Amino acid sequence: MSRKKARDNAFKCVYELEFGRDENLEKILNNCYEENNNKPDEQEYIKKVLKGIKENLEEIDEIILSKLKNWSLDRIAKIDLAILRLAIYEIKYMEDIPEKVSANEAVELAKTYGNNDSKSFVNGVIAKVIECKEE
Repeated sequence: MSRKKARDNAFKCVYELEFGRDENLEKILNNCYEENNNKPDEQEYIKKVLKGIKENLEEIDEIILSKLKNWSLDRIAKIDLAILRLAIYEIKYMEDIPEKVSANEAVELAKTYGNNDSKSFVNGVIAKVIECKEE
């Protein structure tokens, strides 16, 4: 399995979910699998992450907001928000993925898809999340 590819595809699904909240989750997943020719283990990871984020969205968003002062979710770039949701889901709910891997991959996604400030923003929020988890 290419976890990097699966994570990249999962990020895109999380981003799509932000704009199509009422859209059928299975439709988003099936489109992803078809477009990216995902292997079964990649599909399993993507499905687990997307369903997990959707089920725990309120808690994940609360974690994000708790690390920012005087911010609302509307103020966060949608790409950065999708990256943060994915990384925080991995950190909080997927014990088989080391926190540092989730953090590094989130920064790589921010470099690839975000704006000039995304890398630093995502890195800062994720670092605070990990720091608080360790305490």
